[in-house]
Amino acid sequence: MRMTEPAAPSASRPTDGTGPGLATGAVARRIGVAPTTLRSWDRRYGIGPAGHLGGRHRRWSPPDIAVLEHMCRLTARGVPPAEAARRARAASAGQPEDGQGGQKKQRAPGRSGARVPAVPAQQPGGSNALPLGSVRPECRGLARAAVRLDVPAVDRLLEQALAAHGLVVCWNEVIVPAMRAVGRKWAASGERYVEVEHLLSWHVSSALRRRAAAAAPAGGGGCPPVLLACAPGELHTLPLEALAAGLAERGRPALMFGADVPARALEEAVRRTGPAAVVLWAQSRGTADREPAHRIRSAVWGMRGARVRVTVMLAGPGWAGGGRFTGVVRPRGLREALDALAAPRG
Repeated sequence: MRMTEPAAPSASRPTDGTGPGLATGAVARRIGVAPTTLRSWDRRYGIGPAGHLGGRHRRWSPPDIAVLEHMCRLTARGVPPAEAARRARAASAGQPEDGQGGQKKQRAPGRSGARVPAVPAQQPGGSNALPLGSVRPECRGLARAAVRLDVPAVDRLLEQALAAHGLVVCWNEVIVPAMRAVGRKWAASGERYVEVEHLLSWHVSSALRRRAAAAAPAGGGGCPPVLLACAPGELHTLPLEALAAGLAERGRPALMFGADVPARALEEAVRRTGPAAVVLWAQSRGTADREPAHRIRSAVWGMRGARVRVTVMLAGPGWAGGGRFTGVVRPRGLREALDALAAPRG
């Protein structure tokens, strides 16, 4: 489902660059960003409409929109906004770019022969910048696309990163740093960026589920499933969805129970399914309840003389610092969890 709809055809839409053009709101819907973002880019980077209607309302011509779309394509690939703006303006003016993303001064076409002044250098970032640090370009592009609420770019960048780097590297070096940066920005800005975190989480979840569905073993893989559940009160499911996708790629079936699974329901699910392992995710110490884990670890089933116990894996930072917990697996990351769960059992 598209988050934004393309602007409807209008008699005011120019076809040759000489008409009245589109209003900022219509362009924002077409590009998939907020009107305030376009106004900010105009003030900060000089990416804005040149024409006015009645001396007051600014209108975007096709060349204006082409520059804007060029900038969006560059930022989606991880180019900083200020540099992307310079490169988009340079391309529009027919100016070659230098090797660092700047532009060389050249005479603009026309009879006057006047030089087009270089766009003043600006530091990338600003108030909308995310605290990313040193990350892969794909991570930077994903975070910026999320801030723009650019759904097609978010989906495209996720699929490209998963295809290029594989699930584990993409999770550790692209998805997680982007999610953390958005979370820190939200925490520092009140509720201003909560919509960005929700959008990015949803599309990461969708990408992981698509990957799991594409790789799911036929007929359940012929072995007991791995049961994936959040501890009671825990709502963070994305790490378990990444684990489910990785298990599917390795031919191991999984049962995803998702967020906030009551302890009794979890025990009943274990009894009914006889899983090969149970993974309990806890993001915080407040949800890392040891009692359900102890009870699941103590459960046995099967015929007398051939009874088995389930392997319990405690995953997530919530379990750290809580002392020793014998008889369970404590992975240090996605790869280690996958290696432990997908290993042959004898």
